[in-house]
Amino acid sequence: MGGEGGVWCDRLVRGLDRHEFDVYAFSTGQVQEDTGWVDLPPQVQRVRTAPLWTAEEDGVVHGRRARRRFAEHYGELAAALCTAAEPGTAQKPSAAEADRFANALHGLAELARDEGGLVAALRSEHAVRALERACRAPGALRTAREARVPDLLTVAGHLERALRPLSLDWYEDDGLGAVDLCHAASGGLAALPGLLARHFFGVPLLVTEYGVRLRTHYLTRPDASPAVRSLLAAFHGLLTAETYRAASYLVPGNAHARRWQERCGADRAKLRTIYPGLDATPFARVGGEDRPEDRKDRKNRKDLADREQGENREKGERRGKREHAEPHTLVWIGRVEPAKDLVSLLHALAEVRAAEPGTRLRIVGRPSGPEGEAYLGHCRALAAQLFPDEADGPHAVGQNPVSFEQLGGPAPRPPPTSTPAARSPCCPASSRDSRSG
Repeated sequence: MGGEGGVWCDRLVRGLDRHEFDVYAFSTGQVQEDTGWVDLPPQVQRVRTAPLWTAEEDGVVHGRRARRRFAEHYGELAAALCTAAEPGTAQKPSAAEADRFANALHGLAELARDEGGLVAALRSEHAVRALERACRAPGALRTAREARVPDLLTVAGHLERALRPLSLDWYEDDGLGAVDLCHAASGGLAALPGLLARHFFGVPLLVTEYGVRLRTHYLTRPDASPAVRSLLAAFHGLLTAETYRAASYLVPGNAHARRWQERCGADRAKLRTIYPGLDATPFARVGGEDRPEDRKDRKNRKDLADREQGENREKGERRGKREHAEPHTLVWIGRVEPAKDLVSLLHALAEVRAAEPGTRLRIVGRPSGPEGEAYLGHCRALAAQLFPDEADGPHAVGQNPVSFEQLGGPAPRPPPTSTPAARSPCCPASSRDSRSG
């Protein structure tokens, strides 16, 4: 599994082997589709996948009644975007505003379930005109009123792609209606199936977030016009708020994600911070067990003494190397991708070095996919710009205070098999109690 939430989804389905799972997953591009499949544990009963990067129309043409339903619900959705407050500000959306967005979203999902044809309707001129009317209506925010035709087309296209999960055939009694729990392994659009399962069938929703999707949206659209940024931020902000409201529990993976959730209106009573764990076996302290090599050492004290002498010599050499005891060194470890906002980290280091000139930064991590590769190159260029190589003298070689390192590597990929596995975002992982069969 790859992409956001993939590692956590893999841990979930393999670690809870006393439960049965149906895995529902989105793919985000052709490259991800072409990576193939991996083995699944036996507790995974079924896998359903759908592409977010493409969608085919089902050939349904709406009649007059269906067109009125679409115009009503899409118009309400657009009106909610044009009047919504900026997510995370002191002005929280009222209960009426939240209900307006939720009712519009559920109405579109019900239309897709009853009549079909939602993909074509979202791509139609009627959708663009409804969005334009909402932007020009009294009470719309100033940035929404400033939207021009190219802005409206951009926003309408984004909404069509974002609402594709509403048209899936997953919301049936023998699909998501048959599960005991929906566990969304990330927020944002990946949580939409869980939201609809709760709406149609009352299935409880659990959401895990290691990276906040709303924050990721802010970081990945810096060049859009103010009108586009405002309307799309309103959509993702309202979707985030509705996800937090509908979820039975929210599980942030760190304090940073928890602060974002609280800032976006999450109920603190629902929050359960669970930090990602690591297998402690590789880091286990030697001792406490009578291992075969220990018994052999006891039989050969001379070899043991020689080994200890060699270790002490190595420790002395390490103490003599400045790079193993460099003071004022900061270390960042993680996946390199835009959501991690390393650009802000580099600018923050510039501020720190103004007060502590000797401060250095080690960035340790591997890029996540092609987007991560491009982001890593951008960060390297920014580091070279912010911190020209320093040298102690005119004839010394300069050294940049920021280093980029890659330690280790990904685990070997198992050979493709005929058994399918989920692509990521892995959402939701829907579990059935093992007793239910």
